[in-house]
Amino acid sequence: MNPYIQYMYSYPHKTAYRTLTGVSLKDYVRNLSGKGHGLYLHLPFCRTKCGYCNLFSVAGQGTETVDRYLDTAERQSRQYEMLAAPWETEFSALVIGGGTPLLLSPDQLERMFCILESHFSFDKKRELVIETSPNETNGEKLKILKQAGVTRVSMGIQSFVEEELHTLKRQHSIDRAKAALELLGTFDFPCINVDFIYGIPGQTVKSLLMSLKEALAYGPEEIFLYPLYVKPGTGLWQEGKGGIVLDPDYALLQYREAGAYLRSEGYRQDSMRRFVRSKNPRTYSECGFGTSLALGCGGRSYLGALHFCTPYAVTGAECLKQLKVYENTTDFTEITHGILLNEEEQKRRYVIRHLLIRPGLMLLKYQEQFKTYAPDDFPILKDFEERGWICREDGYLTLTEEGLSLSDHLGPLLISETVRQKMEEWEHIHGRT
Repeated sequence: MNPYIQYMYSYPHKTAYRTLTGVSLKDYVRNLSGKGHGLYLHLPFCRTKCGYCNLFSVAGQGTETVDRYLDTAERQSRQYEMLAAPWETEFSALVIGGGTPLLLSPDQLERMFCILESHFSFDKKRELVIETSPNETNGEKLKILKQAGVTRVSMGIQSFVEEELHTLKRQHSIDRAKAALELLGTFDFPCINVDFIYGIPGQTVKSLLMSLKEALAYGPEEIFLYPLYVKPGTGLWQEGKGGIVLDPDYALLQYREAGAYLRSEGYRQDSMRRFVRSKNPRTYSECGFGTSLALGCGGRSYLGALHFCTPYAVTGAECLKQLKVYENTTDFTEITHGILLNEEEQKRRYVIRHLLIRPGLMLLKYQEQFKTYAPDDFPILKDFEERGWICREDGYLTLTEEGLSLSDHLGPLLISETVRQKMEEWEHIHGRT
């Protein structure tokens, strides 16, 4: 059994999206009524593109390109503001991702926050999350983040071993990563998260644990552990290093040793990837029907049954093409690419979103939402239980420790045949098989 098939951070995958006609945001904006929604801004700019990156990002763009992008995002924001005003929309979370958002100059960062504050209403206790990288983290930019009320800064370090960084085609040095972490710690952000990768060619359990031990010296509130996926269209894939996860058995061993180490150091494991330094018990979070509105090119919006975004792109050329389309868009309320979920797909999304994150799928909540019983709707859950991958605890279907380690195997088993066919069709058309 290969434990590494696909990371199911959302469902359905963007490759299942298709061209939409006659769909207007005006018909779905009611989903943003009142409080409790998320706003996401995608900034797709990086200094260089990492070898494993299959996110929507472009490298080597100058100041003028970023300024044009902010101009477009401001125009998009004005249209969304007018549309949402009658519904008194208030956002409780703002996430700024990329790309590398802190690649923006200080002036551009300040303008970005001004755009968001001018056109959208936020809860006073909003969560404000932003991503950075070691090379783009400096005191001047962190002061802007602090003034804006950032509550969580996430930084991709991936390894504290130079050879492993070189394999991943990361451009920062070990010393730069340490300096960035030390500087972050002086600003007293409520949460600092650092990302690491395992399964890197040449990496050992010993070197992975050494990297994690180094990171813990800075006391991050969260650590995310990601297996190295080498996906079609990425730099590593184009160099012939395909194979998705290169050595899945050894990667699984690394994961288990790293997870045991982090738990022994007081980190609570909330998912296969997320480890939280907290003595508080985990709490249930309703995430199956969260509403989120995205700004920028590459971001994804979730408004009830409607999910939409720009067409999926990975390579630099593909992303630049979509970036140009975004800049030339005049009406952002016209939805031209996405998917409309029927009830069965909404059920699948609900199960996947909850099951893969502890405490798991609350059976009563599912029944209240859909008027049916989850294991009857999805008999495969009973199979998972018989195999010891999930168990029942206090009304939840919860992943066991073994099941947690197999999240990237179990999640894909819940994909519907319709969505699977759409994903395979996309891969065939784009030569990614």
